[in-house]
Amino acid sequence: MKSQVFFIPGDRKEDPKTLSGKMEKLYLALGLDGKIEKDAFVALKIHFGEKGNIGYIKPDWLENTIYRIRQRTSRAYFADTNTLYVGMRSNAIDYTQLAGQHGFTLEKTGLPVHIADGLIGEDDEEVPVNLKRVKSAKIAAGILHADFLICLSHLTGHVQTGVGAAIKNLGMGCASRAGKLEQHAEVNPRISAKYCQNCGICLGYCPAEAIIQKNGSAVILDDKCIGCGECLVVCKVGAVKMRWGEDSAGLQEKMAEYAFAVWNSFRGKIGFLNVLFKITKDCDCMAKDQPQIVGDIGILASVDPVAIDKASADLAIKHGKKDVFRAGYNVDWMLQLRHGAKIGLGSLGYDLIAIAG
Repeated sequence: MKSQVFFIPGDRKEDPKTLSGKMEKLYLALGLDGKIEKDAFVALKIHFGEKGNIGYIKPDWLENTIYRIRQRTSRAYFADTNTLYVGMRSNAIDYTQLAGQHGFTLEKTGLPVHIADGLIGEDDEEVPVNLKRVKSAKIAAGILHADFLICLSHLTGHVQTGVGAAIKNLGMGCASRAGKLEQHAEVNPRISAKYCQNCGICLGYCPAEAIIQKNGSAVILDDKCIGCGECLVVCKVGAVKMRWGEDSAGLQEKMAEYAFAVWNSFRGKIGFLNVLFKITKDCDCMAKDQPQIVGDIGILASVDPVAIDKASADLAIKHGKKDVFRAGYNVDWMLQLRHGAKIGLGSLGYDLIAIAG
């Protein structure tokens, strides 16, 4: 059975009020607004962007949607979780300050920012799923205890999953640090001594201190590696290599199963909006501006995370006249969608319904 995916064309260069109106129309198309009870907790799951990154969803674009939600409840909040890698997003204090620097302040938006897995990422709860790869998912308590979840995702490429959008925001983004670690457990990069310049950059980015310098090259210690992929992204000479096949498949399937754990906890009280602006090769965890790989397309909404991600990727490929995601990293990003459909997370079939902007 096909799912409905609503779409409004758009461009990030449009007036913020215009974009806010488009987001509001799509939010209302989800049919969730009328279900929100007085005093319900409503989590707006979002990525606040890494320091130096400009691709993230801007708070101005959400003004009308926030107004709508605040008419229903005074207990809405922005939520995200701590990262595995070391930086401003690896603890709640630094991350809250970074979110504020990117415009997500109570004064500006009317909503507080909540880093949902606690000070250092240890505040989680186990959600039984009993699926192929995940038996019990470790989900951030500050998300799991909400009554409604609005998942706001910026479509990008991704070094390990090929595509990052609603499923990744739900599965990886709602997991605690322990849950993220579980999902990455099978992904083990290698460093080619032939290409390595022994510059040491990757050592500083490794959150597990799993890289050493030996015999003129950086070397990854398998027993310490957590598979986060930071070394691959920061290496400027392409010396870090991933075993894309089996490793990526395991990660994507775990991510989809984590997404199922969250989706299943909010059945009938969850919706998704994907923003197709500033689509880049890497995700918003990159601490720098990135060139876009395809022009701005618009905004989509659905209650089906599989359908909205499939529609988002299809639109990007159509506009780019090629698979812009596989051109960045040769990863079969459809694995997460196919597995999601298989486990009941959503449908690969969809009807794209245009809404006048």
